[in-house]
Amino acid sequence: MAEKMPQNFANHTRFDPLFHFFLIPIFGLGLLFALIHFFAHITEGDFRDHLYAFLLILLAAALLTAVFKIRLYTLKVQDRVIRLEERLRLTQLLAEPLRSRIPELTEDQLCGLRFASDAEILKLVERTLNEKLSRADIKKSIQNWRPDYWRV
Repeated sequence: MAEKMPQNFANHTRFDPLFHFFLIPIFGLGLLFALIHFFAHITEGDFRDHLYAFLLILLAAALLTAVFKIRLYTLKVQDRVIRLEERLRLTQLLAEPLRSRIPELTEDQLCGLRFASDAEILKLVERTLNEKLSRADIKKSIQNWRPDYWRV
């Protein structure tokens, strides 16, 4: 099996091909075609035809919304697991008084810190707490990247 490419800030984001290149385009095209059909035939047909065309638009919009919501729910669950993992890791690696300040870290900050190596986590946590760094700022500050190949 080929070794995985080392992660860094520039290449750590991932695409899920079935989601990004199949589901989104298919459901997006479905909504687009429903809108085209509705407006192309607005002057012809009776009330029932317009109602069916409008319901088709609602269905396409609902399906596209469902696809996005399902994706966002999955990402939220992953963030919660990452938050738990990082709190456990920080509890083991940090000494007092930083250990008692772990609850001050936000979910976004914990998700950013997951990429920091054990060797640099102490200084990065301290800096994050003092400067209120964002997730992106934390990731940009990491020198020794700890990869996360499981995130989807």
